Amino acid sequence: MTLIKEGELELSKNYIYGYHPHGVLSLGAFCTFGTEGLHFSKRFPGIKPRLLTLQTNFQLPFYRDYLMAHGLASVSKESCEHILRSGEGNSIAIVIGGAQESLTSKPGTLDLTLKKRLGFIKLALVNGASLVPTLAFGENDLYDVYSAKSTSRMYQVQQLVKRQFGFTLPVFNGRGIFNYEYGFMPRRKPVYIVIGKPIHVEKVEGNPTVEQLQELQKKYIDAVLAIWDKHKDQYAPARKQELRIIE
Repeated sequence: MTLIKEGELELSKNYIYGYHPHGVLSLGAFCTFGTEGLHFSKRFPGIKPRLLTLQTNFQLPFYRDYLMAHGLASVSKESCEHILRSGEGNSIAIVIGGAQESLTSKPGTLDLTLKKRLGFIKLALVNGASLVPTLAFGENDLYDVYSAKSTSRMYQVQQLVKRQFGFTLPVFNGRGIFNYEYGFMPRRKPVYIVIGKPIHVEKVEGNPTVEQLQELQKKYIDAVLAIWDKHKDQYAPARKQELRIIE
């Protein structure tokens, strides 16, 4: 995995990193914000990111401790605001597309679930936190995913699990330890994580209006598309289609 930095971040601000796409297991997000494998602290000195995950993951014995050892925190509103208000440089990283996006993570494609995602936009406005679009080229290439039709029993089960528990798992295949055709390990494909320039946000007192939410969302989506257009030929030369915002 390779980290590409497009802009500088001011130490006096707090940031919300929006990571795209979800992929099967969000491995790029974990390596970037949950480890020092990509030397994040050297590239962005003084910025302290916390990768967020579902609250239900912290109810699982041992797995909870594994997540906390890597600095992960809950994606609940209370957790997000606590981190953002804990001092300068404290930031959060959210995999915006969530469980629904993982079901569409086919190799060679980049379909984002973003149109109706306004929670992180409101969080930025209420807390005055700058938004940092982060796009990973190759995240969807790490696994082959079986996409079930919306009318199939498998899809209905996946949606039921998502409604009940907040997450779901696509049917996927990677490689094994001793073979390259079947298994749960990711395939040996490069992933390029581009951290874009920050979108600075003025703090809004009270509840933001619909117009304010939509205006900031448009700026954010335009920034994500700009990253794609700038780097797609270099980091996604074998793509099957262009980036799409599907819902």
